[in-house]
Amino acid sequence: MIAGFDHVALPTRQPEAMITFYGRLGFSVPDPEAWRESGAPVFVAAFGHQKINFHAPALFENPDFSLRGPSAEPGCGDLCFVWDGSLDALNARLAEAGAEVVAGPTRLEGGRGTGTSLYVRDPDRNLLEFIVYGDG
Repeated sequence: MIAGFDHVALPTRQPEAMITFYGRLGFSVPDPEAWRESGAPVFVAAFGHQKINFHAPALFENPDFSLRGPSAEPGCGDLCFVWDGSLDALNARLAEAGAEVVAGPTRLEGGRGTGTSLYVRDPDRNLLEFIVYGDG
């Protein structure tokens, strides 16, 4: 039986900008300078029990790296996150992160029922949806 998602993987052309952006949203991310000095081709943005593995160009552009979608390019992601708080608090967090709302608020059916969503784009132009369930 499938119990849930563990992680997703996305390629990025701008690792340090992505680390900064996701950190401002509240994800647990590495220190950008320490990550750069490590030379690691991957970094993780974690939240709760899930994570996003971001593949830096050194990895996703490597022709020998085949453990990815065959057409994976930066900006290919379309992700939805559950926001555990009010719509006002979400708007404030997005503003603090410098994330421009590109659509919403929109009422729609999500995995947990009806919610209200806001949509933004990250530095690589991945579409991020944040859904608030309940009264928000």
